[in-house]
Amino acid sequence: MSSTAMSTTPPSFTQLNDLACAKAGGRVLFATDDWFAVADNLLKGDPPQWKEGVFTEYGKWMDGWESRRKRMEGHDWCIVQLGVSGVISGVEVDTSYFTGNFAPRFSLQAACLPDGTTFPVRQPTMGTAASSQQLAAMEEMKTEKWTELVPMTPLRPGYPDTCKNYFPITSTQRWTHVRLNMYPDGGIARLRVYGIGSKDWSTVKNSELVDLVAMENGGVCLGFSNAHYGHPRNAIGLGRAENMGDGWETARRLDRPPILKADKSGVLMVPGCEWAVYRLGHPGVILKIEIDTNHFKGNYPDSCRIEACALSPEEEKAVVGKDGAATGKWKTLLGPTKLSAHHRLFLSGGQVQPVGVVSHVRLTMTPDGGISRMRLWGFPRAPNPAKL
Repeated sequence: MSSTAMSTTPPSFTQLNDLACAKAGGRVLFATDDWFAVADNLLKGDPPQWKEGVFTEYGKWMDGWESRRKRMEGHDWCIVQLGVSGVISGVEVDTSYFTGNFAPRFSLQAACLPDGTTFPVRQPTMGTAASSQQLAAMEEMKTEKWTELVPMTPLRPGYPDTCKNYFPITSTQRWTHVRLNMYPDGGIARLRVYGIGSKDWSTVKNSELVDLVAMENGGVCLGFSNAHYGHPRNAIGLGRAENMGDGWETARRLDRPPILKADKSGVLMVPGCEWAVYRLGHPGVILKIEIDTNHFKGNYPDSCRIEACALSPEEEKAVVGKDGAATGKWKTLLGPTKLSAHHRLFLSGGQVQPVGVVSHVRLTMTPDGGISRMRLWGFPRAPNPAKL
C-alpha cells in the first residue's frame, strides 16, 4: 500500500511518531539470521554509527541488522512488534554504512494481531540463525500472508547521499506488527515506522484520568518552530526521558538581549520564544499538567505556557501551515510558569485554567532550551461540533 515510488528527501510523515522505536517499546520478535549484526539494532533511536577498523569474531562490526551471505533457498526477514500500535503513514529504511553489503531489495508487510499472540523465544546473538524448530513455528503463523504495505522495492547503498529511503503508505488500518523482508540477504541500519498511535477509547471510562497527549494514546506533534537538538514529538514519548537527546531541545535564540532582565514574578523579559503544536489522542477536558525538564540542567527554558483549543480538520491544516496560529481559538490553559533545572513540575487545581473540551494544545517555551516530557491528564469527552 505504498502510494508512490521511493522519495529521496524527508517527506512530511517523518515528523510523526516512530511507532517501532525501541524507546517506544518496539521489539524484534524473530529474525532468520543475526550473523554479522543482530536485527534488534534496527530499532535503535540513535543514528547509525561507524567504527573504523573494529571487527568481531564474525566480521566487521556494523550498527544495524546484517545477515550472512545466503547459500540456501529463500530470503532473510524479521518480525517487529510495534511499541505503539497504530496507523502507519510511511517508513524509512536507512542503509547507512552498508555500502558493499546492503540489502539490494526489501518489502514490508503488516498485521493486527490479538493481545497474547506468542512467538518463538528469541535470544538475539551475533553469529546465530533461527533454528529449524523456530522456522517451523513461524511457518505455522503464515506471516508471509500478512498485508503488503510496500512491495519488493530496490534500496540504495549506505553512502551519505543515498542511505535514506522513504516510502509513504496509504493504509488507514491499525497495525500491531510488521514483517521486514530483505531480498535475498545483506544489511539495513535502521527501520523507522512513522505514524499515529491508535487507542481503543471505548474501554476508557468517562471518569478515568488519561494522558490525552501521550504518544501511546494517539497524541502527535503537528508543527513546531525549532527542533535543533531534539524533536518535540519526544515530549510525548513513553516514560521519563533517558537523556537530553530523548526530549525536545531548541537552539539558543539569537534575539536574546545582551543583558537579561526579569519581571516582578521572576520570568525573563525576552522578545522570542519557541513553540510546538500537538493534537490530542482524543478530545477532552484537561485537569492536570506535568512539565518535566529531566536531564536539562544548564539548558532548561526559563518559563513555559500552554494554550488549548478545539479545531476542525480544516482548521488544523491552517494551524500547521501558519506557524501555529489559530486566530481567536487559543485559550490559556497554563499561564507563564517558571521552570527549573532537571525537575518534574506538577500543576493542577487553580493553576490549570478551565477551557472546556479541547482537541489541540500549543506548548511555548521562553526563550529556548529543553523540555523532556509534557503530560496532560484529563477526561476524554466528545467534541462539541458547534464550537469547532
